Amino acid sequence: MTANWANKRGVGAGALLAWAGLALLPLIGFITENTSFDYYMYMGQSMLIYAIAVLGLNLLIGFNGQISLGHSAFFALGAYTTAILMNFGGWPYWATLPVAAVVCFLAGLAFGFPALKLEGHYLALATFTLAIAMPQLLKYKAIAGWTGGVGGVLLDKPDPPEWTGLSADQFLYYLCLFCAMVLFWLVFNLLRGRSGRAIMAIRDHTMAASTMGIDIARYKTVAFGISAGITGIAGALSAITVAYVAPDSFTLQLSISFLVGLVVGGIASLPGCLIGGAFIVLVQNSAQSISDWMKGTFALRYDVPAWAIYGVLLLALMYVLPDGIAGGCARIRAWWTTRGRREAQ
Repeated sequence: MTANWANKRGVGAGALLAWAGLALLPLIGFITENTSFDYYMYMGQSMLIYAIAVLGLNLLIGFNGQISLGHSAFFALGAYTTAILMNFGGWPYWATLPVAAVVCFLAGLAFGFPALKLEGHYLALATFTLAIAMPQLLKYKAIAGWTGGVGGVLLDKPDPPEWTGLSADQFLYYLCLFCAMVLFWLVFNLLRGRSGRAIMAIRDHTMAASTMGIDIARYKTVAFGISAGITGIAGALSAITVAYVAPDSFTLQLSISFLVGLVVGGIASLPGCLIGGAFIVLVQNSAQSISDWMKGTFALRYDVPAWAIYGVLLLALMYVLPDGIAGGCARIRAWWTTRGRREAQ
């Protein structure tokens, strides 16, 4: 029954099981009573937040064909919008999320419209400068009273409702999971509709899409705005879960991490966004652990830099799965299905 319903909706049963598993994960904390479980819940929050950011970038690059290296700027804008509203306006955390989305959407429109004449590496260079400039703008003395300058803004982590019986980190995990599910569902339905087909047609062949009557400028600008809005929500969730924002947290390296997560997970793949978010968190932490293990095991005189191990792992993964993990899984599934049909014949 569930599989038939999923197929009618265009949603795989595997995707439903994955979301169900993510929803039940925090309940393990009640069974294990492990004091370190909240740390894993924090890692889960980070994975979902990065998955949302990769989703926004994927909509722009994977489905619309526009290249961006500056999405850390929209991530920062969403985080600071939430921080300012909570710290100075006394807003509840949940009310800041739609405001952050709207602010970043408008910022995406404002940047995307002038950038319509830029394509390929020219657009990448323009967004690169945006990522470089944002941390410096947040430190500007004229607005330091709002942004906290170099020191940033410290927030109060929201307490979970008493009736839930959840810890703070478990509750925030569910908040991130709920936002991720809503955003993935919205993007999934957007791509299935007329607007989504127009967005992807522009990616596949701009001239042919224009000949068919698609307003290239409008769809490119709106796609940039929606992408920025989604990334802004991820930034707002980051501010809420970490309870602190600072300019140096939103550097170019963060934009590169989003791009790496997108490529590793799979470009133009919605499940790949979840994989990319997990990759950003797990592999970076694993690289440091491998570095420490190598030094202790082999009695190395010098440390092996974690970034070097991270680079080697990334190169190996790209060599084995050039179209990302989601693409590799799709190829394996297609091979298995073809093999089954041949055996049946």
